[in-house]
Amino acid sequence: MAISADLAARSGEKCELCGSTDGLEAVEVSDAPVGFSADVVLCATCAQHSKDPGGIDAHHWRCLTDSMWSQVPAVQVLSARLLNKISAESWAQDALDMLYLDDELQSWVEAGNVDEIVHLDSNGVRLQAGDSVTIIKDLDVKGTSFVAKRGTPVRGISLTSNPEHIEGRVNGTKIVILTKYVKKN
Repeated sequence: MAISADLAARSGEKCELCGSTDGLEAVEVSDAPVGFSADVVLCATCAQHSKDPGGIDAHHWRCLTDSMWSQVPAVQVLSARLLNKISAESWAQDALDMLYLDDELQSWVEAGNVDEIVHLDSNGVRLQAGDSVTIIKDLDVKGTSFVAKRGTPVRGISLTSNPEHIEGRVNGTKIVILTKYVKKN
């Protein structure tokens, strides 16, 4: 899509995510509510990889920690969506934890996050919230003095936004457990 004069002026003729000036194009952020401009200016790299952010080095996306604070709602929404998609990176999850969006923008973010997060145990069995699992490897629990022993049952698990993590109680302490170290009962 061609860049309008208004859009070029708003963006300062730079990518609104990473600040690059190479190969700029206007991209529409999907599912915009009525009354919001859905267009953002992206460089060729950000535009190409915004559909699949895992396709390039995750360090490229560190620019999102700045763009998420943009005054442009469409840039904030796109930044939040991309951070959600790469939330396995600890810095991206930290950025999401800091990000505050009003209800209308949060609804816009969620409208575009149609990718279903699937949690699978060590055997590839799908996990659901409330399932019971068994730990298959002794795990040191960070921040505590105990080890979650192999064979320990964990009942009523909770799912997280990261498909590799679940939450559950072990020895009365709520912990995050990697899905590769559990099997569904």
